Amino acid sequence: MKLSHLIMLLVMNLAWAGVYSAYKIIGHELPTGGIVTLRFGLAGLCMLLAWPWYPGPAPRGRDLARTCLVGLMVFVLGQRLQVYGNQLGTAGDSAVLMAVEPLITSLAAAWFLREHVGPRRLAGFALGMCGVVLLHGVWRQDFQWVGLTPSLIFISSFVAEAGCSVLGKPIVARASVMKMLTISLLVGTAVNLLIDGPATLTAAKTLSAQAWFLLLALAVVCTAIGYSVWFIVIRECPVNVAALTIFAQSIFGVALAALWVGEKLHWGQLLGSIAIVGGLVLGLSRQIKPPAPVTTA
Repeated sequence: MKLSHLIMLLVMNLAWAGVYSAYKIIGHELPTGGIVTLRFGLAGLCMLLAWPWYPGPAPRGRDLARTCLVGLMVFVLGQRLQVYGNQLGTAGDSAVLMAVEPLITSLAAAWFLREHVGPRRLAGFALGMCGVVLLHGVWRQDFQWVGLTPSLIFISSFVAEAGCSVLGKPIVARASVMKMLTISLLVGTAVNLLIDGPATLTAAKTLSAQAWFLLLALAVVCTAIGYSVWFIVIRECPVNVAALTIFAQSIFGVALAALWVGEKLHWGQLLGSIAIVGGLVLGLSRQIKPPAPVTTA
C-alpha cells in the first residue's frame, strides 16, 4: 500500500465514523428507506453530472452485470440493513460492531480472491479487536448490549460490503472506478425508488436544513469520494490490507461521540486507542511502500 493511500483511507475512516451519529439525527425525520434512497440517490446524481470527465472505459459485459449486482447488494440491501440496525441500537454499539467488518472482508478476500493473510496481519487484526474491547469498556457494569437482534442485523450488512470489495476489485482493474461506482449507485437508486420512492419524496418536502446538509455530506464525502478512494486503493493493494484501516473508525467514533453527542470518556478508551494503533502498525508493517526515487537522465 502506498503511504498516500493509507493517509486517504484514514481520512475517509474519520468521515465514515460520523455516519452513524448522522443517521441518528436524520432518523428523527426520515425512515430507513428514505435515508438510504436520498443519500445514495444524491451521490449517484452528483457522480453522473461529472461522467464526461471520468477517465477510462465503462464496465461492459460480465463486468457490467457484476457492477449492477454491486449496486443491489450494497446500496439497497446492505445499507438498508445497516441503517435499520443502527436505528434499533445506538451509534456507540455500531462503532463496536464495526470491528467485525474488516474480519469478514478479509475472510471473503482470502476465500474468493485467494489473498494471502500473513501472520503480521492476523496479529494486527487480533490486536485491533482487543483494542475495540478496551475502547468501549465491555467489562464495566454500566456497559449494556442493546440485544442480539439489532447487532445481527447490523453485522449482516457487512456481508454485502465484503461482496462489494470482492466483486469490485476485478472490475476496477479493467474499467474506470468512477464509472463503475456511478452505474452501481444509479442501479441501486432505481431499485430504492421502486421500493419506497413516493413516501421518500413526500418526506423530503418537510426535511429540515440540518437533515439536508447531513444527507448531502453523506452523499458527496462519505459515498462519492469515500467509495471512489476505497476502490482506487484496493485496485493496487490486497483487500485485507486496506480492511485493517477500518479499525480506526472505532477511535474516531469515540472522539466524535464525545464532541457531537456528549458521551463521557474513560481510561479504557485511551488504552483501546493505543492497542488499535498498535494493531494497525503491526498489520501494515512491510506493507507501506516508500515513494519511488526520482531519477534524472
